Amino acid sequence: MQKLCFKPKDQTNNMKEFFKYVLATICGIIALCVFAGIIMMISFAGMVASSNATTEVKENSVLVFKLNAAINERSEEGTPFDELLGAADMSSMGLDDILAAIKKAKDNDDVKGIYLEGGVTTFDSPATAQQIRDALEDFKQSGKWIIAYADQYMQASYYVASVADSLFINKTGMIDFKGMGGKSYYLTGLYEKVGVKYQCTRVGKYKSAVESVTRKDMSENDREQRMAMYQGIWQYWLKQMAQSRKVTAEQLNKVADDSIMVFASVDDYKTAKLVDGIMYPEAIKDVIKGKLDLGEDDEINQVTIKDILNTPDKDKEEGDKIAIYYAYGEIVDQPLSGFSSDHAIVGSETVKDLKELADDKDIKAVVMRVNSPGGSAVASEQIWHAIKLLKEKKPVVVSMGGYAASGGYMISAPANYIVAEPTTVTGSIGIFGLVPNASELVTDKLGVTWDGVQTNQHGDYETNLIFAKDNEKEIKYMQTYVDRGYDNFLSIVADGRGMTKEQVHEIAQGRVWVATDALPIKLVDQIGSLNDAVKKAAELAESKEYYTSTYPGQTSWFEQLLASTEESKDTYLDQQMKELLGELYEPFIELRKDRQRNRLQARFPFATTIR
Repeated sequence: MQKLCFKPKDQTNNMKEFFKYVLATICGIIALCVFAGIIMMISFAGMVASSNATTEVKENSVLVFKLNAAINERSEEGTPFDELLGAADMSSMGLDDILAAIKKAKDNDDVKGIYLEGGVTTFDSPATAQQIRDALEDFKQSGKWIIAYADQYMQASYYVASVADSLFINKTGMIDFKGMGGKSYYLTGLYEKVGVKYQCTRVGKYKSAVESVTRKDMSENDREQRMAMYQGIWQYWLKQMAQSRKVTAEQLNKVADDSIMVFASVDDYKTAKLVDGIMYPEAIKDVIKGKLDLGEDDEINQVTIKDILNTPDKDKEEGDKIAIYYAYGEIVDQPLSGFSSDHAIVGSETVKDLKELADDKDIKAVVMRVNSPGGSAVASEQIWHAIKLLKEKKPVVVSMGGYAASGGYMISAPANYIVAEPTTVTGSIGIFGLVPNASELVTDKLGVTWDGVQTNQHGDYETNLIFAKDNEKEIKYMQTYVDRGYDNFLSIVADGRGMTKEQVHEIAQGRVWVATDALPIKLVDQIGSLNDAVKKAAELAESKEYYTSTYPGQTSWFEQLLASTEESKDTYLDQQMKELLGELYEPFIELRKDRQRNRLQARFPFATTIR
C-alpha cells in the first residue's frame, strides 16, 4: 500500500498563499470603499454646491408655485438628496420661504407672472392661507399677472387661487366649496364601555378642550365661540374672494350653501363664476404663452420657489439689527418623545434663546413670531418671565400667526405691542387639568385591588387620582391648583395689556377670538402682517435704518437625519397609523401625547387645520 505524506514545506507555502490572497482581498475591499467614499463626497459636495448656487432668472420668466404639500410656519433645511428625489421645492416649504419668494418675484423685473397650480395643500391654520393670498395680491398690485389652474381645488387652495387674474379647472375637475366648520369627536361613550372616566378641573366656561373626553356632545358655550370664530374667518374669506371674482359675498355664500345640489357638471363652476374657463392641462400652456407673448414653438422660462429664493438678495445688512424669533407649535416642558415631526416650543430651550437675545447688544429690538395653540401652563409662564426680562433691555413686538391662544397668548401678553393677522385665532385665556380614572376598568372588570402604607396622608395622591373611586379630596386639590393657575393668568394679561383682572376675566374664561374681534377688546393692538410688526419694532427702537435676522438657527439636515434615525420606528408607526385611521388619527395621537403632557394645561380647545 502506498503511503500518502504531506511535506511541511508545501503546507507552509499553501498557508502563505492563502493569507496573501485574503490580505489582497481585504486591501481591495478597503480601497474600493475608500474610492466609493471619495466619489460620494465629490458628488455630495457637488449637490451641496448646486443646491446653494445662485440662480439667474431668464428674461420673460414665470414663477411656478404648486400648492401640493403641507405648509407650516417655517421651513426646515432640506437635504442635498431632496433634489434627486424630486422633493426639493415644496417638501419642506414653510410660510416664511413662500412669502419671501413671492416678494422676490415681485421685485424681479424678469419675472412677469405667477402660474399657481392648485391642489390638496394642507394649511396649519386659516391665517396661513390668508397670508399667502395677501402676498399674491401684493404681487398683482405691482402690475404683474397670476394664472391659476388645478385638477381639483380644496377649499383653502381655492381661496388662495381666487386671487388670480384668470382661474381655470380641468374638464373633469372639482371644487370643494362648502363653508367652514365641522363635527368634533367625543370619546366619552367609548371610555364608559371600557370603564375609564376622565376627571376634569378647569376655569372658564369656554375652555372646551376637555369636552372631547368628558361629554358626548358640544356644550352651548363651545358652540357659541366656535360659530363666532368660523363666521369671522369665513366672512373675511368671502369678502376677499368676492372682490377677486367680481361677485358679491352673498352670492358666494349662497353657492356654498347650495354647492352639493348645484354642481352637477363642471360647467356649473363657470356659471357660478368660480372659474373663468374649463380645459385640459396642455391648454393652460397656451394661456401662459399668450401672457408672455410667446409663439407656439417657444419654450416657457420657468422658475420654482427654490430658484427664486436662490437669487441674490438686494437687502443689505446695514443699520440696526431687528431679531425675528420664531415660536411655533405646542408649548411643552420637554420634547414629546416619538413625535419628532411635530415642531414644538420647548420651555427651557426657548428661555435660553431669549436670554441670549437679551444679552446680544447688536440686537436693538425683537419680534416674537408666535404661532401656537399653547400647551404646558408651567412652560408658558417660564417663557413669559423670560420675555419680561428681555423687554427690560429692548422693545419686544409680537407678530401673531395662525394661533396665539391660551399659552400662546400668555407668552404674547408681556410684549410692548401686539400685531395679529386678520384671521389669527387668539385669546382662550383659561386653564384646565385632565386626569383619567380607571377604577371601574381595573378593579370592577379586571379584579385588581389596591392597598399599601404611606408616611403622610397624601402620599398616594397620584394613585388615588387614577385608580381610586373615592378621590374627592384629590380632585378638590387639583381644582385649587387650576384656580391658582387661572388667577395667575389673569394677572399676567392684566399687567401686560394695562387692564384690571376683572376686565380680563370678562373676555377670558377660555373663549377664543378672531383677531378682528380681539382688537376692540384690547387683546391685540393692530391688525397687520409680520412686516408691520418689524416696522413697529424698529419704531420703538428708534431705528431709522435696519435689517432683520431670524432666530433660532434652523436645525441642519444632518441633525435632522440623526434625530429621525433615533425615532424612525415611532415616525414610521405614526405614518402607518395616520394612513390607517384617517380622521381618527388626531384623537388617537392626542391620547398618546396626553401621557407626556404637563397636568396643568393652557391649551387651545380644538383644531382648525384646513385643506
